[in-house]
Order: sequence, then C-alpha cells, then structure tokens
Amino acid sequence: MRFTPYLNFDGQCKEAFTFYQQVFGGTLLAMQTHGDSPIAGEVPSEWHERVLHACLLVGDSMVMASDSPPGSHEPVRGLYISVHIDDPAEAERVFEALAEKGTVTMPMEKTFWAERFGMLTDRYGTPWMINGGSAS
Repeated sequence: MRFTPYLNFDGQCKEAFTFYQQVFGGTLLAMQTHGDSPIAGEVPSEWHERVLHACLLVGDSMVMASDSPPGSHEPVRGLYISVHIDDPAEAERVFEALAEKGTVTMPMEKTFWAERFGMLTDRYGTPWMINGGSAS
C-alpha cells in the first residue's frame, strides 16, 4: 500500500509543478492539459490550458495534481505534505525555496525529533512540513 498526495490548483498547476521539480528534483512523469487530452472537445474552451493531470516522481515518492475546474477551487485546509530529508542543510535549502513568496507558519529550528523542522504554506497554497535529519 502507498499513499500519494493529489493537489488541486486554481490554474497554477503547471507553474507549481515546474517549481516543485526545481526544488525537489525528480522526474515530471505527466503534465497534460485538458486541451491536449482526448476529452478536449468535451470541455469548455476556458479549461483547455488547465492541467488535467500532473505527476512528479521524487525518489520513491510521488505527488500528483490537477487544476480545479474554473470557479470551483478551494484552498487546502487541515493537511500538510510532510517531507523527510536526511541532510539538515538540504532541508534548510528546500524550506527556504518553498517559503519564498509563501507564508512561514513555524521557522526552521531544532526540535526533539529533528535537527531541523519547519512549517510553511508555499506561494501556490500548498502546506508543507519539512523535517531535516533526526535529533541526536
């Protein structure tokens, strides 16, 4: 069994996933718009540039996403994507990159469970918890 987060955006999925690939590395396995899909003729033309499905593979983890239909997007509430990074310095780098133009909920700091831990919501509205190393 495996859990895979599936994010929804309000027209920024392509931009967000391009950014996430820059931050985390990995391979963008899919990025298909409604207009480039077999259902292009079945959806309103204003949906054509919206992403129908995106998939980013980082190590053995995967995150998927799409753009919500126009007018139906709701912000994420009550959920974080938790990322565990062995190297505390790399965790700091990832945190700083995601925090740029976002909102830091808890700055990176040492905790009893990790050398570095911080919480933020990025510029696309995705909430993240970044763990770096384990506490000694």
